[in-house]
Amino acid sequence: MNPDDDGERDWTEATALAAPALLGAAAGLILGEMMHARARRGVAIGFAVMGVATLLPLAIGGVVNLVNGPESKFGARRRLRKIRDTGAHGDYDEPLGI
Repeated sequence: MNPDDDGERDWTEATALAAPALLGAAAGLILGEMMHARARRGVAIGFAVMGVATLLPLAIGGVVNLVNGPESKFGARRRLRKIRDTGAHGDYDEPLGI
């Protein structure tokens, strides 16, 4: 995120995000009447599968973050292990060459 961003989107960004959805809805309404019911059903199932496939990486990333995130038990253990291991840089059983 940009620290200078105040959370408000520019109108051009909002229209750029809404345009594909509006065009897809218009195309669906136009082509829906031209296709047979069985063909419409197949296309709809195909689009639903593609939608789930595009959301799958986001869902997997969220689950991985819940399991391995810093707030979880495993994430806290890993962070403590990293903190403890940063001090061990060599073999301390060797005598000091004083």
